[in-house]
Order: sequence, then structure tokens, then C-alpha cells
Amino acid sequence: MSEQARHVHKFGGSSLADASCFRRVTQIIERYSVAGDLIVVSAAGKTTNRLLELLDLASNADPAAVDVLESLLSYQLELVSQLLNEELAAKLTAALQQDQIQITHYLEQQLDRWTCNEILSFGERWSARLLSALLQQQHLLADWIDSRDFLRAPDGAQPQVDFACSQPLLQQLLAAYPADARLVITGFIAREPGGHTITLGRNGSDYSATELAALSDAAATTIWSDVAGIYSADPRKVRSAKLLTKLSHAEASELSRIGASVLHARSLEPLSRSKQRLMLRCSYTPDDGMTQIVRQRCEGPGARIVSALDNVYLIDIDFDGQETVLNQLLCYLDEQQLKPLTWQQRRDCDTIRLAYTAELYPQALQSIEQWAAPRQCPVQGQGGFCLLALVGRGVSEHAEHSSQFYRLLARQPISFIQHGPAHLSLIAVLPQITLDPLVKELHQALFDAPRQIGVVVFGKGNIGSLWLSLFARERSELEQRFHQRLILAGLFGRTGGMLNMQGLDPVSILDHFTPHPLIWQELLDQLRHHPFDELVVVDMTASETVSRYYPQLARHGIHVITANKYAGSAELSFYQQTCQLFHEYGGHWLYNATVGAGLPVQSSIQMLRDSGDKIREISGIFSGTLSWLFQQYDGRKPFSQLLHEAWQQGLTEPDPREDLSGQDVQRKLLILAREAGFALEQQQIELQSLIPESLAELPLDEFWQRSSELDAPMLQQLEQASHSHQFIRYLARFNEQGQAQIGLIALDAEHPFVHLRPCDNVFAITSDWYQSNPLVIQGPGAGREVTAGAIQSDLVQLCQRLV
Repeated sequence: MSEQARHVHKFGGSSLADASCFRRVTQIIERYSVAGDLIVVSAAGKTTNRLLELLDLASNADPAAVDVLESLLSYQLELVSQLLNEELAAKLTAALQQDQIQITHYLEQQLDRWTCNEILSFGERWSARLLSALLQQQHLLADWIDSRDFLRAPDGAQPQVDFACSQPLLQQLLAAYPADARLVITGFIAREPGGHTITLGRNGSDYSATELAALSDAAATTIWSDVAGIYSADPRKVRSAKLLTKLSHAEASELSRIGASVLHARSLEPLSRSKQRLMLRCSYTPDDGMTQIVRQRCEGPGARIVSALDNVYLIDIDFDGQETVLNQLLCYLDEQQLKPLTWQQRRDCDTIRLAYTAELYPQALQSIEQWAAPRQCPVQGQGGFCLLALVGRGVSEHAEHSSQFYRLLARQPISFIQHGPAHLSLIAVLPQITLDPLVKELHQALFDAPRQIGVVVFGKGNIGSLWLSLFARERSELEQRFHQRLILAGLFGRTGGMLNMQGLDPVSILDHFTPHPLIWQELLDQLRHHPFDELVVVDMTASETVSRYYPQLARHGIHVITANKYAGSAELSFYQQTCQLFHEYGGHWLYNATVGAGLPVQSSIQMLRDSGDKIREISGIFSGTLSWLFQQYDGRKPFSQLLHEAWQQGLTEPDPREDLSGQDVQRKLLILAREAGFALEQQQIELQSLIPESLAELPLDEFWQRSSELDAPMLQQLEQASHSHQFIRYLARFNEQGQAQIGLIALDAEHPFVHLRPCDNVFAITSDWYQSNPLVIQGPGAGREVTAGAIQSDLVQLCQRLV
């Protein structure tokens, strides 16, 4: 296995429908997987349906079964001939001929359930065999595995994989293959303890993918299908439906439980006992976004999803007031994996009413009748119903959401309305009607209102005060552009702050700032229970204390925009944990203002990496303050006088020793190196400080009084460079070998880093694509205006991501 964490990728039948689909999947694997990843596949196209048709015809001795089998094999042979070279095609054609002989042999026997399962397993085996051959043809190390060689599960309506038995078999199997091979594994099928083939039921391939990730300790599972993820409504019926970029595990489970077809509840179960993340993406348009299922619970308002289901059945059980019998029934249904879509205990009579999908209804009715018979509880089932639901964390508590739901259904012939568990849903069961108009009307009512985004600001000094003015000026345009409402909910400075979820006026807040003491745990608890659709913390401080709370903000699903460099340059373990938490909880951490102020440095690095380039080296002048100082410093003015002028203009950190010590540049270097994919630690950087030890620990006022002690040593370095017709500049540099240096260096007059405008930063990026001619980014790297502008730019990016 490579140093990168293993991922599981699952491709459904619609993603493998024809030769062009197989080629597209191969491209996705080349682009989005790494060596050692596991690929789970379903049967191609409608193969499973055709196999079921074959079994039905064969069981009735219908001669048309021969034609169906011929059609199935022709389809597979056509895929082979279109996709593979002559040598590989010959191997797979021979294998298909043997499969035809084997299937014909099975069909000549008595078709018991084990033989039927054996025949059904061919669909996934054909897909796995073909895809692995296609990957080999693309010069990727690949092979395929029959999941029945390691997946063990007791037989049942919806078999549950035996983890303890399956895991050692999988580990033993994986050890037999090269660690950097991509292994294509069949979905949907397993073996029961007696060795017979079993199928894992509806959405069995999705379930086997997430179970495989749990068994192999994979970091993530991506389910590729014909849709980009989970939408706020069925996009085929509601054109304005929005793709949900994140969904909590609880919300996804509730959506699946009430019959949504995009993700089955069984596929989610392995997430709760493994470290894996789950993503849903579209194999046809892989760059069109995705939905990430967040395992941990985020605070604040959740998703809003309108779900509808036709062809619902009801089962009534008369339990004659026996409360214990009711509890026993619900426990029994859980054990049988026959949880209802929803249920209601009718108050007018001692009856419990259970709702089921058409798929589970026959088995549920039979099981309930068997359970109820010895208890003498009458059971009655009937069809002809449908279901409309609103799903999302807290929807039944949210007055606006619930009132819209009840108002919409006021004129409908409702059978009953029930709140889902943990306030995750509102569910209405109705006599069968056309649901599409109701779905569209409810979706429009929910999403016509602009999303509310709360903004809590830390830092009201030079940059913060300027940004508040910029925010006030640009807010209206942003709200119209993204159909959102931006609410300044809090402002905090060094002496404390103000928090008002109803909103503060960014224009007058500084004139009426009456701070309350900042107690972090109390504040976090208030932020955790915010009333907005999204909450973002904007950190414009230079406070390490504030940055240390980023992980807790991430755990509460709160986004962070920052000009504060501490988190990005902290010890590597803290930085990596913070990145992971924002990823796990579906939050965004934007920090383009930490390096180069408004210059697109991090975004350019990320763009290069996303496009497949590899960063080899970054060098340049990373400090606008030091750029200004050394562009101005020619010996005619004392260095300390120039430093004080820069401080007065707001070009330095509040304590300019942060700049002169090189620590500010050091933080920027760490941020860029990590953004470029290098695990650099602070102690690995060779740093030259411009602060004499005698001035390093003084109070700020005393430092200014003695700042003239900087003048003599700085003049000496300037004169030494001038003798050689050179110029001194403060440079930072790191390369892929892990070498990193920061300090003063004398440069010839022709060097591109010499002739900059005052305050300019310059970043030279050397990569595989920019080797002989590095990518150069140059412009103002310090100043209140450009830093405030960078914060505003990140806010615009966040608003765009939250649309």
C-alpha cells in the first residue's frame, strides 16, 4: 500500500452501461484514485435485470430463456471487442464462452435459490473482469477479486456482513497482491457460512463498498453513479433542486429510511464503526460537485430535503392497549431489518399503523402476521398510499419549515402526519395522489427564502475596521448575487465583544461598541446553537489564542475565514488535524489573506496541484513590510526611522518585531509549503532574525525607545553589499528536498527580486510545468486595503460555495 491512505471507489450499473462509460470510468480511476485503491463494481447496465428475466423464463421452462442468455453474452462480447486489444479480448472472450457453458449447466438443473444466486453473480464478475483488463491496457497495475472469496454473511432478506469473519480473509487476500495494485472487486455478492452464494439485496453494491472500506480501514468511499449526489428534491422533477454539498450521517440515514433511492440506509451503517468518509459523485460529470456524508453531527440548522414516495402500503395491528406488546413489535421489526418508513399509534383506537415500501411490504406483512398470531393481534394490510416528507436536522422544531409543511397539506386528504426521530423529518402519509405539484410547491416555499449566513468577526483594529466598511458597502450586492442574507452577528476585540444573533450594524458598531468579557466556552456554546443556515467566523487578529479554537469551530460546522497565520503555521499535527476536521464536518477554512494579502498565491498553488502539476520550489520576498523597508533603505535615513514610518502607515504587524524577526515570513513559508503538499515543520527552516537579542524581549514601548540599536548593524550589511554593487533583500525559499531558508541576501542589480515597487511581494513558483520559466506572482503584499480585500474575496468564495 502506498503512503497515501487507501480509498474505495464504487461504480454502479449506470456508470458501466456501455463502452464509452467504461472508458470514462477508467479515466476517473486514473485521475481520482491512487495505487492501492479498491474499486467496487456493479453489473453493467441492465445486466442484473436481464439475469432475473432469464431465471424467470427458465423456471417456467420458456424456450425464450435461450435467447435472453444469447443476448446477455452478445452484450458482454460487444463490450470486450470495443474496449480491449486483441490479446486481452481473446482471453476474456474465452472466459465468457466458459461462463456460457456454466450458466447453461445451471439452467438445466433444478433452479433452487442457491443456483439462482450463482447465476446472478455473473453480472458483477463480468464487470470486474472487464474493468481490470481495461486498466491493465492503460498500463495501470490492476487485477480483480471475487468478493465471495472474503465476504461472509448469514443468509437473510438483507444479509449483514460478518465483520469478524470477513476481515482476516480480506487481509490475507490483499497481502497476496502487490501493494500498489488497484484491485477491482465485485459488489452485491457474498457467501453464507455453508459456502453458498448470496446476494446482499437492494443497493447491495453500495453496501458492500462501504463495508469493504470498513474492513480495509480505508479513509474514504466514493460512490459514483449517474447523479452528482443528494439534492434538495428530485432534480428530474424539480428543476430548481440544489445539490447538497454536505449532509450529516443522521440526515442521510433518515432520508434513506423513508425510501429515498439515492442512498440506502445499509450503505451508511459501516460509517458509524469506521473512520471512512463517504462521497457521492457523478461519473458522467465528475467535476460538477458532490455530496459528502459527514459522520459527526454538526450543530445549527441542517439540510432541507423534500422527498416523495409513491406506492406505499399500510399495515394495521390492533394490540388492544398492550403497551409492552407495542415495544416488542418495534424491537422485533428492528431485528428483522424491517423498519417501517413511518408509524403512528392511533389514539382513537388501540391500533398501530406502519407504512412500508412496495418492496418490503410482502415480507413485512408475512413477518408481522407470524409475530401477531400467538398474541391474538389482528393484522390488516392495504395499498394505495403515498408519502411526502421534509427531511433535515431540526425541521420539525423549525417553526417556518413546519408551518409551511402543514400549510401545504391543509387541503389534502391526509392519513396521518408523524415527526421522525430526533426531529429529523416531518412525514405525511396520504391516499395515492399525484405528488409532483406538492413537491414543487413545498420546495419553492422552502428555497425561495434567502439562506441566512451569520458572520462573527474577531479583530476590529486596522484591518478589521476597514473590512467592516467594505462589508457594509458590498453586502447588498453579495446578497442579491447569491440569494443569501448576510448578518453581522458578532464583533470581538482584545477587551471582549458583542454578540447579537438578530444582527449588528457594521456601519455604526465601532461607534457603539460596548464589549462584554470574552469567555471562550460560553461563546462556543452560543455559536454552537446559532439560528442561521450557515455561520462563518472571520479572524483578522494576530492572536494565537483565537487560532487554537479553529478545531472546535470546525466540529460545530462553523466556517472560518482568516488573515491569522498561526493555525496554518502551527505544529504540523495541529495543522493537519484542523484541515481534517473542517473536511470531516463539511466546513470551509479559507486563508488566502495569510500570505501575500490579496495576491492569488495559495489559489494558484492549489490550481496547479488540482491540474496534476507538482510544485518543486517556491522562493521570493514574502513580507510586504520588509519589501517596503529594503526598497526604501539606502542609508540616507536610519533604518529605525523607516521602521517607525512603516508602523505608522499600518504596514507592519502591531509589534514590528514580528516582521523583523522573520517569524511572519516563516509562518508564510510554512503555509505555502504545506499548501504545496510538503509536510514542513517550523524547526526545519533556517531563519535569520534582524532583531538583536538585546531588543527581542523588551516591552513594545521600550523597544521603540531603543530601536536606534538596529541602525549600525543594518548599515554595515548595506555597505558590504554596496561595495559589490549589490542590493540587500529579505528572501524566503524552500524546495522539494526539504531545504528551507529565510534571511538577508545580497542580489545583483539584474535579479528580478531587486526592482520591485515598495510593499510588493514576489513569489516565484517552480513546478514540473514551470521549470525553466517559473510562474511569478507579484503585487502589494501588505497594507490594510489589500488585506481587507483578500478577506472580502474569501467571503465571496464562501458565499459561492454555499449556494
